[in-house]
Amino acid sequence: MQHSEQGARLICPHFEAKRCTSCQWLDQDYANQIDAKTANIKGLLSEKFSEEQWQPPIFSPLAGFRNKAKMVVSGSVERPILGILTDPNDPQSGVDLCDCPLYPPSFAELFPILKDFIGRAGLVPYNIAKKKGELKYILITESRYNRSLMIRFVLKSELKRPLVERELPAFLAKLPADSVVSLNIQPNHSAVLEGETEIFLTPRKVIEERFNGVPLFIRPQGFFQTNPSVASQLYLTAQQWVSELPIVHLWDLFCGVGGFGLHCAKALQAKNPAVTLTGIEISPSAIASATQSAAALGLQNVQFQSLDSAQFALNSEQKTPDLVIVNPPRRGIGKPLAEFLNELGSPYLIYSSCNAETMAKDFVSLTRYRLRKVQLFDMFPHTAHYETLTLLEKIS
Repeated sequence: MQHSEQGARLICPHFEAKRCTSCQWLDQDYANQIDAKTANIKGLLSEKFSEEQWQPPIFSPLAGFRNKAKMVVSGSVERPILGILTDPNDPQSGVDLCDCPLYPPSFAELFPILKDFIGRAGLVPYNIAKKKGELKYILITESRYNRSLMIRFVLKSELKRPLVERELPAFLAKLPADSVVSLNIQPNHSAVLEGETEIFLTPRKVIEERFNGVPLFIRPQGFFQTNPSVASQLYLTAQQWVSELPIVHLWDLFCGVGGFGLHCAKALQAKNPAVTLTGIEISPSAIASATQSAAALGLQNVQFQSLDSAQFALNSEQKTPDLVIVNPPRRGIGKPLAEFLNELGSPYLIYSSCNAETMAKDFVSLTRYRLRKVQLFDMFPHTAHYETLTLLEKIS
């Protein structure tokens, strides 16, 4: 990682040469990035916001903070290029990003191993123009807890599976213990990142991460935060905010792998074993991970269900929860669910958002609530994106 003399600014040769501009704000000092994001969220929440509710922003490391890599594979089987295509329709426009400063140092050791494996297994990079080749993407996730890896090769077909399996033992011997390797089959000539078929080449199908003593399990095709340093602080902050509140029943909607709900339930059950948690997420894979985490923690009165969060809430016959946690995708929770929660009247709401604009729109429907705390978490440095955590309290 390098910094300019003028202040904390990450220097990336790919950005400077305009080969990769994914990090649009790399030309700004990091302090200026935080100031711009802070001004943005305060402007969006001006009607519900006052300075006493504002908590200091949580900063990210400038480099090496990502736990994931999504690499487009181009070039040749002898000299594969792992990175991006500057022109999606031109296989000659590949830019190798193996030295991207956002990746942890361990990835620098991994990429040569991957390139060697590609050659040995004969995984010809997919040529978009000619519609030929097999290997489209490599998707990598690392656990900061035990350094295990999940490596997924996205292929056009199963044609090369025998060669992959032939080379697999030598490949696995070079990976950290407890790693997962799979083939994802994406047969369509389209920009879709992955297909429905997942073929595991290892007995293990999940890797374990831990935030604040809470085990979280990462599976293929499941969402997981890309910035572990900031994500762990995000979950810990939510836990701290609710630990002293009079909460017995809580819902965790759009719960993903259960990060928020499990952190909160763990703290609350330590004081009151009668605390209940209901987590809702449409992804069966994420629900399987959340259920596994709850069992590992020994939590009681916890259930996770694979359902649409809005439909669950709108049709639920459960007792009104004391706390509702929502962590929706970028589109927000939407007006129908926001209006329902407003009428449901839970004493407290936690809203975590990766899109403050849709969150602000949802807040318009929450007329019976006032903001109690707001905090910015810089999950996505060098871009305009950020995560916001809010605590809302019902107006008595």
